[in-house]
Amino acid sequence: MMENKKMLLISFAALIIGVAIGYGYGTKVGYKSGDADGFARAEDQAKKLQEAAGQKAATEAAKAANPFQTTNPLQSVDTNPFEKAKKVLNPFQ
Repeated sequence: MMENKKMLLISFAALIIGVAIGYGYGTKVGYKSGDADGFARAEDQAKKLQEAAGQKAATEAAKAANPFQTTNPLQSVDTNPFEKAKKVLNPFQ
């Protein structure tokens, strides 16, 4: 029973030391990467992504609004759909 408590205490102490070392190393590497504020860097990246998405959406909307590049939705529609039926049902022709 004593060995289990001792092992638990050692593992808990190792965990605390590992977390402290990991936090210190992460902070050091994070601040060394150029600017001290990672949040500002993330905001800049988000703005760039939004601008790129806006540009893409604008070009796609302009392409869709151009009547010369779109296909005719009524291309396969007959002008008088009853013309064929009239010819088939007319017994005198």
